[in-house]
Amino acid sequence: MKKEVWRFIDSGMGSPSFNMALDEALLDWNSEGKMPPVIRFYGWNPGTLSIGYFQKAEKEIDLAAVKRHGLGFVRRPTGGRGVLHEQELTYSVIVPEEHPEMPKTVTEAYRVISEGVLKGFHNLGLEAYFAVPRTDEEKDSLKNPRSSVCFDAPSWYELVVEGRKVAGSAQTRQKGVILQHGAILLDIDEDKLFSLFKYSSDRVKERMQRAFKSKAVAINAITCEKVTYDQAKIAFKKGFEEGLNIELVPYELTEEELSYVEKLARERYESDEWNFKR
Repeated sequence: MKKEVWRFIDSGMGSPSFNMALDEALLDWNSEGKMPPVIRFYGWNPGTLSIGYFQKAEKEIDLAAVKRHGLGFVRRPTGGRGVLHEQELTYSVIVPEEHPEMPKTVTEAYRVISEGVLKGFHNLGLEAYFAVPRTDEEKDSLKNPRSSVCFDAPSWYELVVEGRKVAGSAQTRQKGVILQHGAILLDIDEDKLFSLFKYSSDRVKERMQRAFKSKAVAINAITCEKVTYDQAKIAFKKGFEEGLNIELVPYELTEEELSYVEKLARERYESDEWNFKR
């Protein structure tokens, strides 16, 4: 049976505003029928702290620390908590809600899309699996997260290796389109990550950082040989093709598309009104 063809965009290392603007633009173009389903891979230059759409930036984030570390800062159009994007492969998936392979519920669609990420981990030789909260306490903790840090705990169908979270993803549905993007950690600087958030006391910060070590892990902390960014791209591109039963065909943005993205980046994702609105 012939596989469905999706576009594949490898946009390289982008600024925080460009990265979020391109994801939004792809959603818009898909909604308008100008773009078929897309999978995009990207990185961040500079390293960036992104926060979820509903987070309160000035209440939760130590913005002086973000500046001190020379990091970018941006609010995502998706929910979730704070993510330090540095030593990682970031992916996004843009697909219509009405796509025949997409379940109607957010949770089940998340599982279907994340099948591609799961296969990518398998391609790297890692025994990843989906986390499914079992107890009422675990389910309640998803509704009321105690931490501003995304990788603090696995949520429904999050990817886990050896009991620890290895990828964090978020999803939004707008204009009849699903946008899911996520961070696949290659390495992580935990001290830097935890310096970026506000805490009620040093003791609380220390306790959360200790707990984090038992809940999250980067790929290169659990592999015998270091996985590079380029190796990860190969493994996860193949993973998405296997997991979603699709063929990915490379696509380059036109000059017109690129200028639209750059305009959106300037007007929305570089504006204080967007990034600090809550």
